[in-house]
Formats: sequence, structure tokens, C-alpha cells
Amino acid sequence: MFTDNAKIFIQSGKGGDGHVSFRRELYVPAGGPDGGDGGRGGDIIFEVYDGLNTLADFRHVRKYVAENGEPGGKKRCHGADGKDLVIRVPEGTVIRDDESGKVIADMSGENRRLVVLRGGRGGVGNMHFATATMQAPNYAKPGQPGKGMFVRLELKVIADVGLVGFPNVGKSTLLSRVSNAKPEIANYHFTTLRPHLGVVDFDDGEGFVMADLPGLIEGASEGVGLGYDFLRHVERTKVLVHVVDAASTEGRDPVEDVHRIRHELEKYDPALLTRPQIIAANKIDSIQVEEGEENPIDRLRAAFPDLPLYPISGVTGEGIRALTYGILEILRNMKRGVTVFEPEMEISYLSDRDLPYTIERDGDVFVVEGPRIEKMLGYTNLESEKGFNFFQNFLKDSGILEELEHAGIQDGDTVRMYGHEFDYYK
Repeated sequence: MFTDNAKIFIQSGKGGDGHVSFRRELYVPAGGPDGGDGGRGGDIIFEVYDGLNTLADFRHVRKYVAENGEPGGKKRCHGADGKDLVIRVPEGTVIRDDESGKVIADMSGENRRLVVLRGGRGGVGNMHFATATMQAPNYAKPGQPGKGMFVRLELKVIADVGLVGFPNVGKSTLLSRVSNAKPEIANYHFTTLRPHLGVVDFDDGEGFVMADLPGLIEGASEGVGLGYDFLRHVERTKVLVHVVDAASTEGRDPVEDVHRIRHELEKYDPALLTRPQIIAANKIDSIQVEEGEENPIDRLRAAFPDLPLYPISGVTGEGIRALTYGILEILRNMKRGVTVFEPEMEISYLSDRDLPYTIERDGDVFVVEGPRIEKMLGYTNLESEKGFNFFQNFLKDSGILEELEHAGIQDGDTVRMYGHEFDYYK
């Protein structure tokens, strides 16, 4: 089965932690700090690969994690950066945030390679914290965490012209007639389970890309059958060709079929009906009009006077040339660039100030905990005057002191943070 929708988890690499160490060499009894920096975490990169035309590979592998950066080492050694993870996708893949549905990136047009998630920055070693008054800092900064999220991949076919219609009306036969495409052709519903693309070339070097889009059914715009999977491919096409069985070989009414297809397109996205549309009345070689009956071609023209109509036969080739030149004439007056969906969200990265914390009261003791506090204490030397001043400024700048006051703290009350206790005075 054709796969054009997949949900996967992606995560960039964590930055390596900075290292704490001191120079220890013969005849150097009081060597300074020499802890190195951690390496950068690997990025998650999406790249268009022309050898792919489905998202089938993502049915088997659903988790993609880049390498973490290595921690720093002694003697100012820098940790190695984590390797980037490159995820190959077919052109036309739209990457959405699974939770909100917003577009993160569209791998179309000039977007051939994009960094979707950046790796965390490496932490700095203790060699960076040495000062004239603090010559032996015993702390380093940890690496920043990577970013993880679920994304949904959607493949939207890139073509100038889309053939739409119910199953078995002859779309695949038409495409095989006008291009080098070799779609499967058989007489059963949902013959086409995946879009087929063909290039229609003309003698003067002009041409266009035509897509045989899978057959629609009523209710497709509401997700019936494979409706959503099929309709999303119409979004990039510039011209829609309604292929109908004018001979009603399976008992279908061609006029009613066009109405139904237009109804499904309008329910899915009303803007689709503003695009140029053509009716290709197929199977004219099988039309048999009884005496007193109206010719189905005349009925179609009367029902849709604003839509160009081309009687054709996919079997004999009659009318095909006129149809393709009619399509080309419409495209000549249109902008032919690829429709690229604009990003709808910017991925935010967790900084130290974004990490959560909690304030709880235990009698006269106010307990402040959480990743934000724990991380700050991890690289702050509270035994030094400079480190303690940094700690106080952190509490003020981050709004923690203000929240403690809202919680009712009074002068002389105790604040506890991961084994450290302080008396509060305003």
C-alpha cells in the first residue's frame, strides 16, 4: 500500500558536560584548572533524496535520535561533537508538529536540506571560571539538553496537473497515453493506491508534469476510505482535470460524478475550486446513444458551461492531442513554480531560564526544587563570594524571590534547596 503519512519521534543530541580537573604535573605543584568543554550534540537534518517516492520506510523505523556530544576531558581536551542524523525523505514531504498540526518545514522547491532540530550546546569546563580571586573553581557547566518531539510527515505530490475522478474512469490509461508513466491498469475499485507521475513533452521543448491521483469516493473529504490520503495530493496541482466515463460503461452518470467530485474538493478546501478545471469526457469510443436520448457530451457541456470540455478516448487516442494542448495553454498563463507551504511555527529550545521549578511550604521552611534549581547549583560554587553573589542574582532575576514573597515568606524564614539552607532577609 502507498504510504504518504507517517508519525515519527525525532530528538537532537545532548551537549557534552564541561569537565572539572586541575593540572597535575611534576614540578607544577599548584597547576590551575584545565577542565575542557563538552562537544555539541548532533542535529536532526531532513534531506530530499530523489531515489524515494514514498514514506514507506517510516512504517518500520519510527524513532530517530542524533548522537550526544562527548564530555570535556583533562588538559583542556574538548569533547567530540555528536554526529548529525540525516533523515532522507522524498521531495514534497511536509513536516508538521504532531501535537498542533502546524507546518515546521516543507521539503519542496529550494528546500533540499534543512536542520529541523539543533543539538544542545556543550558545557564549558572549569578552566573558564578561574579568576584572580577564585583560582581553583570546582565546578563546570553541564551541556544543554537536546530537543525531542513527535512530528508527522505528509507527502504531497508535486505536479502541474492532477487527474481526479472516481475509480475506473480511465485516469491511468490517459496518463499512460500522454507520458512515459507506466501505472497499473485493472478493472477494480481503487486500482490506483498511489499517485503516478508522468512528464508530458511537446515537440517545441515545452511540457508539464501530470499526476494520476487515486480515485475518490463520496465522503473522501471526511476521511472515508483513503480520502484524506488522496485529497492532500491535489493541494499542489495547478490545473485539475475531471476524468469521467462519458459512456457510463459501469452505470455511472458523468454529470453527477463531476458534481460529486467538486463537492468533495470544496469540503476539503474551498480554494481548490478556484483553480482552473477541465473536463475530460473519456471512453467516447464506447458511447451508444439510443434514439430520443441526449448525447452525454451535450449534457456535460450544458451542465458545466464554464469548464472547458474535451471528448477523448484513452483507448484509441482520439482527442488526446487537443486535451494536452488545452492544458498547456492554461499553464502558459500561470506561474509554474512549486507551491511551497510556509512554516507556521518556530521550534523553541529549552534554556536554563525555561526549566521548571516548584516552591512548596513545609512549616516555616520554603522548599524550592526542580531542574532549573538543580542545574544552577550544579555549576555554582556557593562557598565563594562570587558564586554566592551569582546565586542571589539568579534568584532575583529569575523571579524566584518574588514568588517566595507571594507565597508568604517572612524575614528569618528558611529556604531549602537540595540540601542547602538559607535564612531569608529582604
